Amino acid sequence: MNGTITRRCSCRDPQTGKNYGKSCPKFANKRHGTWVVVQELLPRQDGSRRRFRRYGLETATKATEELNKARALLALPDEDDPVGQMAISDLLEACAKNKEPLPDYDETRRRFATGQSLNSKMTVGEWLDLWLAGRKRLRVTGLKRYECDIRVHLKPYLGDVRLDKLRVHHLDKMFDAINEANIEIVEQNAQRRDALDLLKTIPWKGAENRARRKAVQESIDAMPAFRRVTGASTQQHIKATLRAALNIAIAQQVMSNFNPAEHVELEPGAKPKALVWTDERVAHWEATGEKPSPVMVWTPEQTGRFLDFIAEDRLYGLWHLIAFRGLRRGEACGLRWMDLDFAGESLAVATQLVQDGWEIIEGAPKTDSGIRLIALDGESVEYLRDHKRQQDKERLEWGTAWKLTGRIFTQEDGSWLHPGKVSDLFERLVTAAGLPPIRLHDLRHGAATLMLAAGIDIKVVSDTLGHSDTRITRDIYQAVLDDLARAAAEAVVKLVPRARRRKSKGTSDEHTA
Repeated sequence: MNGTITRRCSCRDPQTGKNYGKSCPKFANKRHGTWVVVQELLPRQDGSRRRFRRYGLETATKATEELNKARALLALPDEDDPVGQMAISDLLEACAKNKEPLPDYDETRRRFATGQSLNSKMTVGEWLDLWLAGRKRLRVTGLKRYECDIRVHLKPYLGDVRLDKLRVHHLDKMFDAINEANIEIVEQNAQRRDALDLLKTIPWKGAENRARRKAVQESIDAMPAFRRVTGASTQQHIKATLRAALNIAIAQQVMSNFNPAEHVELEPGAKPKALVWTDERVAHWEATGEKPSPVMVWTPEQTGRFLDFIAEDRLYGLWHLIAFRGLRRGEACGLRWMDLDFAGESLAVATQLVQDGWEIIEGAPKTDSGIRLIALDGESVEYLRDHKRQQDKERLEWGTAWKLTGRIFTQEDGSWLHPGKVSDLFERLVTAAGLPPIRLHDLRHGAATLMLAAGIDIKVVSDTLGHSDTRITRDIYQAVLDDLARAAAEAVVKLVPRARRRKSKGTSDEHTA
């Protein structure tokens, strides 16, 4: 491809304002003016012509050096490699357009030979955007979680770092900053909570009290709102998001084979264990308002009290299925009549309704193992028959306004249930029943506890819940399994006849018959 260097003058005629060009009186002086490099590039894909241009070079020597650099880069691809030639031409065109210096020849040759991106200046933020855009096949909830990690944490802390320059110390610095922000959030939350408590103690009556209340309220309004800290589990997820994105960058040879996210050490984000609401834990909660664990499950007696209390609730069948078969909230809301086999007493979980913000979206279950066939007991089948008769009656009452969604559990007009509203309703029912608090998802955990307590094999429990591995089931319900193991140990001891047996802790030995 042809390339040239030329000298140009920027002087203008004071009378006409036009550029003198080569007619400039000073042009005879070879030191006057600046030099321009022009190098032909491979035409664009649409066939249009393009050139690499570099203006303002001070000497012919510098212009020649710049032209030689461009020619050397253009010579990297073989003559029978149009894709490579196009890539190098794109690179030179971008350098000229952005007025950037030409890239290092040796580095560009290495990247070209290994098939890596020739744009060595790509930032972490730019790559994360590209990576996220290619994750369209992910479920909505997973995509939202990745997007949140990138928007809230990764791009603000790492977005401007060049992808090929990203190192472990950048990540260490990010997580240190997150933990420092956590300390600040805890302090600010405590200040706001103290101010709100103070406001409650100030009487309404009296001008002095009103002025004081106004001052405290103004200070509260000026404080940051309550915020959640970025805990250990969330930090682990942030790390996993970055690791996944960088692995794709390595696979596509956009960066070297070193993934800094693989070498960052964080506090382990242990998932909370499920604990049962024993009498002692209920007493502690009633006295302090504190839950022993974020994941609490009812005893069989407490579950029975709840089901008896809501026996006349319109969505009783939904609560019953979650309590005994362990469906996830979105799965229960998304159940279809077409997936229910009354004769075979089974129910296929094939879809779910999930929230995107406040909007409801239909999608596949959380994991591939979530698509499963659940066996139903006779009582559940009868409740579903009752629910179908109730829904048929509602359809007749609504007439043409009825929305034919094919869902088992719907609003009274046949439209989808909103998962968020279902959770809110559940919490109100729990409070009205006077039971210790659990989340709707904990009712699913309770189903697992009931199955384990009934002696059902953990593989069956795992399959019923839609877990991909029994290790997940064991990890979540380890505390429950420990309780069962202790009960089994007691049962083993009782199998052996003894003339003298020690009773439970705190009592004296007694002779037995």
